[in-house]
Order: sequence, then C-alpha cells, then structure tokens
Amino acid sequence: MRKYFFIIVIVIPLLSVAGSFKTIEFPSQDKLTITADLYMAHKSNAPFILLFHRAGWSRGEYREIAPKLNALGFNCMAVDQRSGNEINGVINETAERARQMKKDATYLDAIQDMKAAINYVKNNLAKGKIIIWGSSYSASLVLVIGSEFKGAVAGIVSFSPGEYFRKFGKSGSYVRQAAENLNCPLFITSAKGEYDSWKEIYKAIPSKQKRYFLPTEGGVHGSETLWASTKEHQQYWKALKDFLGQFLIK
Repeated sequence: MRKYFFIIVIVIPLLSVAGSFKTIEFPSQDKLTITADLYMAHKSNAPFILLFHRAGWSRGEYREIAPKLNALGFNCMAVDQRSGNEINGVINETAERARQMKKDATYLDAIQDMKAAINYVKNNLAKGKIIIWGSSYSASLVLVIGSEFKGAVAGIVSFSPGEYFRKFGKSGSYVRQAAENLNCPLFITSAKGEYDSWKEIYKAIPSKQKRYFLPTEGGVHGSETLWASTKEHQQYWKALKDFLGQFLIK
C-alpha cells in the first residue's frame, strides 16, 4: 500500500518596513508650510514622539525607525525642517518651499519649524506625553527648545548633539547654557568617538533622570545609528528602549 504525505504550508504575511503613515502639512511660526509624516498607530492618549532630522536630510531619516517606535507603543511624527535636503529618496519639502520663497534656512532658522511642530502636536494630535527627538544639529536644538517647553515636553532624546552654532553667531556654550534648565527625563547618545562633542553639555544638565549611552565601539552620527545597516544598532535600540519604557502607558 502506497502512503502519501501532505505538507501544509502556512503563509504568514510580513509587515512592511516602511510602516503605515500619512503625509500632512501645517504652518510654521512664519507661515511657511511644513511637511511631516504622521505615524499614528495608537489612540491619542499614547505617548507621542516628535522626530527631527539631521543636517542636509529630511523626514526620510525615520522611515525605518518610526514603525519600530509604533511597535513599542508610541505615535510619531517625522518633520521636514527648512534646513535640510534629501535622504532615503525622500525630498525635504519644507526646505524646497523655503528655497522657492528665498527664506533663510540655517540650523537656527529651523527652530521655528520645530516649535511649530510641538505646538501642532500638542493642540491637535497628542493627549498623552510628548517626547522630542533630534539628530545632529536638531539633537542640539531639542535641548535648547526643551528648556522653553517645560510644560509641554515630557522627555528628550538626543542623537549626536554638539555646539554647532558658532558660525551662526552663537557662543561656544549656547547649547550647554540652555541645557542647564532641563529637568525632564533625557537620553543622549552618539558614536563612541563623538563623546567629547557633548560631554560638557551632559554634565550641565541638572535632571536627575538623565542618562547616556555609548557603544562598546563604533556607531555612527545621528539617528542613523538605529538603522539596521549600522553594526551596533541593536546595542542602541536596547539602551533606547530601556529609556523610553518609562513613558509607556501601564
């Protein structure tokens, strides 16, 4: 008697790395239209992370990162500041408009876009805690802005901050002086070799809920260090998850 064996194949759909988001627009403080990608995966009372990109880039810096933050329990919005260009095939639309309108678009000019984004989220999207997250120049600016939005900002995440604003007329202690007013939970990280760029800023922060992380070796500049293409990305994600856990709804 011939026996037949059947193999049942179960197909499990894979989740897209790109994640689910919609592109929205809202005005900056000077009425320039800002473009942002909204990753609203949870109810409005979930913690909300505002994601700001690094120099020369766009909201595309977070196409891989934001869905992972959604999976952890956070809503997110990745913002195009006027100081930037393109990354991961995503053009910085805010910067394009600023160029067309001949507006100044230095790192410091982007502050008004970041403040407008915080106010937009606070007034329209988030009923829960708001965390602001920066990369490179915006990693420094979230420390500056956080000292002004004490009531609205529950936490700060800063990837590779530094005193990047001397060429724009600021002192070499501009960020450090602002950081002296920060008392919220705060997380700073960078490539291992960048520690000297922000150690004095970190020391100046009075918050008892601050922490930092450096990999055992390597790492890269800014939020890119969380991309799967970065060798040490798992180390960074573990440290970041440990910090972000305090904001999740229990």
